[in-house]
Amino acid sequence: MSFINFAAREINCKIVYYGAGLGGKTTNLQCIYQKTAEQQKGKMISLATETERTLFFDFLPLDLGSVRGFKTRIHLYTVPGQVFYDASRKLILRGVDGIVFVADSQRDRMDANVEALDNLMDNLKEHSYDFQKIPYVLQLNKRDLPKILPTETLAKELRRKNEPMIEAIAFQGVGVFDTLKEIARQVLTELKQGG
Repeated sequence: MSFINFAAREINCKIVYYGAGLGGKTTNLQCIYQKTAEQQKGKMISLATETERTLFFDFLPLDLGSVRGFKTRIHLYTVPGQVFYDASRKLILRGVDGIVFVADSQRDRMDANVEALDNLMDNLKEHSYDFQKIPYVLQLNKRDLPKILPTETLAKELRRKNEPMIEAIAFQGVGVFDTLKEIARQVLTELKQGG
């Protein structure tokens, strides 16, 4: 669903960070934004209502190369954390090229992770996306906290297609760029294959 801007010779790709509320989606985007050079990024836009928040910004990575002579501009989005805001989540997923599911590693957040993941699967079906084909990364965030589940348990509960799984401590920047590089690599592979 990439958008091609012929005048700027850019392919625009949309990557959405999905997951339960307070799991680290916003922290991932803020970390990426802060560490991206000014000349490579657009403004970070926060669409906030009284009860929900969506973040968005775009950037032009220097090291991704080009696809058929076009530069690749990546647009990053977060969805509101609460499943209550399903209409917003569905809207943000429209036209998505890749998804990062940010899971909260804390033991008492597993139900919220599963609920958000089930919601993602339902919304992808509603948009007629084939989950087996869409670029997808599972990020296990908050690995620094005391009451976390082992990675094997999280993988068993949350992994859906043997996708790459990256451990993170987003507020420290740990795993944030590894996650971004992996999802960008998958999206670019899809673009080069004409997907």
